[in-house]
Amino acid sequence: MTPIIDGHNDTLLAATSDRAGGAFLEETDDGHLDLARAEEAGLAAGIFAAFVPNEGEIDDWSELPPAVDPERARRIVDEQFETLHEWAEATDRFRVIGDIDDLDACLAGNAVGGIPHIEGAGAVDPELVNLDSLYETGLRSLGLVWSRPNAFAHGVPFEHDATPDIGPGLTDAGFDLVEACEDRGIVVDLAHLNAAGFWDVAETVDSPLVVSHAGAHGVSPASRNLTDEQLDAVADSGGIVGCTFGTAHLRPDGERGKDAELSTLLDHIEYFADRMGVEHVGLGSDFDGATVPEAVGDVTGLRDVLDGLEARGFDRAEREAIAAGNWRRVLGEWWE
Repeated sequence: MTPIIDGHNDTLLAATSDRAGGAFLEETDDGHLDLARAEEAGLAAGIFAAFVPNEGEIDDWSELPPAVDPERARRIVDEQFETLHEWAEATDRFRVIGDIDDLDACLAGNAVGGIPHIEGAGAVDPELVNLDSLYETGLRSLGLVWSRPNAFAHGVPFEHDATPDIGPGLTDAGFDLVEACEDRGIVVDLAHLNAAGFWDVAETVDSPLVVSHAGAHGVSPASRNLTDEQLDAVADSGGIVGCTFGTAHLRPDGERGKDAELSTLLDHIEYFADRMGVEHVGLGSDFDGATVPEAVGDVTGLRDVLDGLEARGFDRAEREAIAAGNWRRVLGEWWE
């Protein structure tokens, strides 16, 4: 079975809140992802995001939510990372990935691996005084924003028929954070970042550009999706885009319904491959964080995605690259 690396999930949030899912070590039909279903799907590793929920409901997704309180953010991130480590301590079927050797062991079938990630840098002190301690607790990938602004960067609202070209670029603290992450081998993830911030990072790092979960703006003109110019920059850097499974960013009409066909997801992967080359395409499901096509359903539907790529003419080497090889290469470049 071809092993798979998935570039983004929100299963830690589900496990530490009252959202559906959460019983990761138990066999369950809740949510999108648990250990048993991950093993069934051939999921070798995933980037597990620590995420700080908004306070209160979002009535208008086209409006940016307010920044989160830093102390609250640090407490929640600590709790979610602690949960990830507790899973690894409870069973040898799951491990926390800290380096490329850990990832390779998971690709070899030794365990399902979780790469600790923070989605939105609100838990990082603006003076970066806690970045090293976060690294020590496992942080290996960091998304600068989750749409809402913070001390480092600005995100994009969830709008359709809109572009990511909104708002200013990185703050001075944001440039410092990007450079500090590259120095330490912490992947800088550009998902949710606005266009000005994207280009600031592109001009700052020498490492490959990484967008963990997004769609193609040329297929679905959502503000969260990447324009052709951004895709070209990712390819030129040797980077990767993990194709989101979130229907609101897959469907050309911007609707969130899970009745989207599998072909809608495959259209984005094929667009990425045609524009950037297969070697820059990965998977970034957003399991437990988005509405995914019913044709995928949950993590076990990853096999159907690979079968769909085969039906579209992607050969075995191309499917293996999209499934895991491209993520392995890019993560290795950042970490090594």
